[in-house]
Amino acid sequence: MASDRVEAEVAEVLVALGFDLVSLERGGGRRRPLLRLRVERPGDAPGRSSLTADDCAAISRAVEARLETAGELGEDYILEVSSPGVERPVARREEFDRFAGLSVRVRGFGPILGSDRQGEAVLRGTEVDEDGTTVVLLEREDGLHRVPLTSIAKANLAYRPEEDL
Repeated sequence: MASDRVEAEVAEVLVALGFDLVSLERGGGRRRPLLRLRVERPGDAPGRSSLTADDCAAISRAVEARLETAGELGEDYILEVSSPGVERPVARREEFDRFAGLSVRVRGFGPILGSDRQGEAVLRGTEVDEDGTTVVLLEREDGLHRVPLTSIAKANLAYRPEEDL
């Protein structure tokens, strides 16, 4: 099953159960593939997840039933379900807007913060340029950086106890 199809199947199951898919990571090997899901309830604040162990078990059973029906992963896959944690991944435009005002750690495919390929900044949201490019606004002491969303390889919230999550 193609990765996009797996993600769509998993997201559909989660929505039916009242949860949102934060991220889906694939790993493991051919004989024992691994699917790692980070899940949250809509509206949960980072670091203040209302996800319980019982929720994770219910999600796991429902996702396993759907994936086994599809039959693409084989029988020996590993499924991990957890909350996204305080340093939750940020990937979609809506997430960059939702967490505006918080600190993020970002890594680019190339230089994104001046000459730096990675670093920490305060997230200021997103804009769409006149050419239709979605740009993430990142503020550091050296000023505001406008980084195309497609240039960001990875972004996570940076845990700061003093910030009101």
